[in-house]
Amino acid sequence: MADIYEDIRKGERGAMVSIAAYLVLSGFKLVSGYLFHSSALLADGFNNLTDIVASLAVLIGLRISRKPPDAAHKYGHFRAETVAALLASFIMAMVGIEVVVEAVRSWIAGGKKVPDLRSAAVAVICAAAMFGVYVYNRRLAKAINSGALMAAAKDNFSDAMVSIGAAVGIVGAQFGLPWVDSAAAVLVGFLILKTAWDIFRDSTYRLTDGFDEDKLMDLRSTIARTPGVLGIKDLKARVHGNHVLVDVVVEVEASISVAEGHDISDSIEDRMTRLHNIMNVQVHVEPKG
Repeated sequence: MADIYEDIRKGERGAMVSIAAYLVLSGFKLVSGYLFHSSALLADGFNNLTDIVASLAVLIGLRISRKPPDAAHKYGHFRAETVAALLASFIMAMVGIEVVVEAVRSWIAGGKKVPDLRSAAVAVICAAAMFGVYVYNRRLAKAINSGALMAAAKDNFSDAMVSIGAAVGIVGAQFGLPWVDSAAAVLVGFLILKTAWDIFRDSTYRLTDGFDEDKLMDLRSTIARTPGVLGIKDLKARVHGNHVLVDVVVEVEASISVAEGHDISDSIEDRMTRLHNIMNVQVHVEPKG
């Protein structure tokens, strides 16, 4: 259990890296967007401002998930990080809608100045920085199996792509087509909405105890190969924060002793921990036939 809490602390560091990056990059983009008259860069900067709120939600969720079990939460508070990811998706969706509405309004109004080409350089620099944050958080999220940090990493990647899109729009506007900058801002908004939907779908899937069937088959195969197990009557698994809970009913030889049945259960738990990094397995033993 101590390892799980240490993993959550590592996830908090990833969230703090995101917050620091967004603070610096949002300021850089907003100032540059105003100075260089770029709607796409301004939209990207405002997106990063709300990403700070989303990353704070992830950080708070991870902090709460580190609280030990209590009388009202016998399984601990691990799902707080999944709730945080869900909240982050709502924040991102609101920003995406706002960016699209403002970009369309600017497009229809027309009369825009052609953005300074230097704003494209700003967008590319910011994209490279954010891609670095994405790589860091993605690796960390996979290492500690954190859904909330993976949501933050997806947001990082989306932001890197958004900045690339903004740069493309700014460059396009240099060819006498200032509306291209507004069109890029619209694309930015839809990319934000797409990322928000992906995070929302994954979070609700986890919160409603959805579990990947292929992974469940891997767990079943491991249990079936455990010495003493003659069959599997039932197997369920669900994601609880950054780890998995498994409930399994196995069939064993009817003539064995209670102690032998207990040894088989211990063997299943040990194999699940070693091979699948699952720390919580409930095993129910029934006689074959």
